[in-house]
Amino acid sequence: MRKLLIASSNRGKIEEIKKIISDLPFNITGMGKYPELKKVNEDGDSFTANALKKARQRADETGLLTLADDSGLEVEYLEGKPGIYSARFAGPDASDKDNNRELLQLLKGVPPDKRRARFKCVIAIVDPLFKREFTVDGICEGRILKEPRGSNGFGYDPLLFIPQFGKTMAELTMAEKNKISHRANALARAKNVLSKKITRE
Repeated sequence: MRKLLIASSNRGKIEEIKKIISDLPFNITGMGKYPELKKVNEDGDSFTANALKKARQRADETGLLTLADDSGLEVEYLEGKPGIYSARFAGPDASDKDNNRELLQLLKGVPPDKRRARFKCVIAIVDPLFKREFTVDGICEGRILKEPRGSNGFGYDPLLFIPQFGKTMAELTMAEKNKISHRANALARAKNVLSKKITRE
């Protein structure tokens, strides 16, 4: 059984991925087993570039089949911003509240029909043994509210309103979120790649 490295130290993310692909014949491990490796410099110009850079670097360092992701918020009115800068939109050491405040300030006075936005997640899978690479993505569409609502999420979750539920991402239950989230959608496609296109011996 081949090892599959999840290029993340985030336990919650690793567990989320494990739940979705646990029925596939891979021995899944996270970055906790490799504390000596330096952080990847995510200097790509897109989610795809950053996800691929992480996956390629970790696959090269460990020799393992590697899965990595990159994600963020894209707001139409802001021409796709904050995008790859979602985590540091208000500055390098910005908190979630700082980023939300910055976003709301930039959208001040913008009517609801022009506040369309989406979460996007790109997952890259790099197989160093057979020198193959795959990328898949997932999106979750909504619009930005004028003030945050809900406490179940993080990042921009309290601001992204999902019309089909009549709630923000931060007001959804985990079960509801896992049905429609950008990461869940991308993971479903990644699972399809792992089950059909990756040699497991």
